[in-house]
Amino acid sequence: MQRKINNSVLELIEGDIIELETGAIVNAANSYLKHGGGVAGAIVRKGGRIIQEESDRIGYCPVGQAVITGAGSLKAGAVIHAVGPRMGEGNEDEKLKSATLSSLQLADGNHLKSVAFPAISTGIFGYPVERCARTMLATAISYLQGNTGLEKVVFCLFGRASLGVFAKELESQLPLP
Repeated sequence: MQRKINNSVLELIEGDIIELETGAIVNAANSYLKHGGGVAGAIVRKGGRIIQEESDRIGYCPVGQAVITGAGSLKAGAVIHAVGPRMGEGNEDEKLKSATLSSLQLADGNHLKSVAFPAISTGIFGYPVERCARTMLATAISYLQGNTGLEKVVFCLFGRASLGVFAKELESQLPLP
């Protein structure tokens, strides 16, 4: 599912974000940038220890922000590590919006043409996928309506259920004419 927004495309796909050939993939990270489990661990296993070593040099990223590293041997050009909220910590929607916006700004600031996002914070952080879709899509749409060099923003979702939630939300926010 795709939508054209100004000179950019917003696309929803089901798949494995680690396999994408985009300017950057976004990793749903923790504040200490320790990539041991889940997608973060898989990114380091596939891309190489250099990703963790670069993250260790950065050391810390606050909730709602993002940092960028190289991508090692991944197909993507870079990894943006976005720290989303843990459900129950308070002000979660604003923190997720901020992490999404920070990631888009990092991609743009590094002159990348494309970036792929997962559904940030919906795994072990417990954030509801419906709220995630609403917040992340609204943030990306608003960003792409402004002045940006990004040509493509992909939401790479794990499983048909998550893809369905994002597709329904995208249709709600940007219905086809």
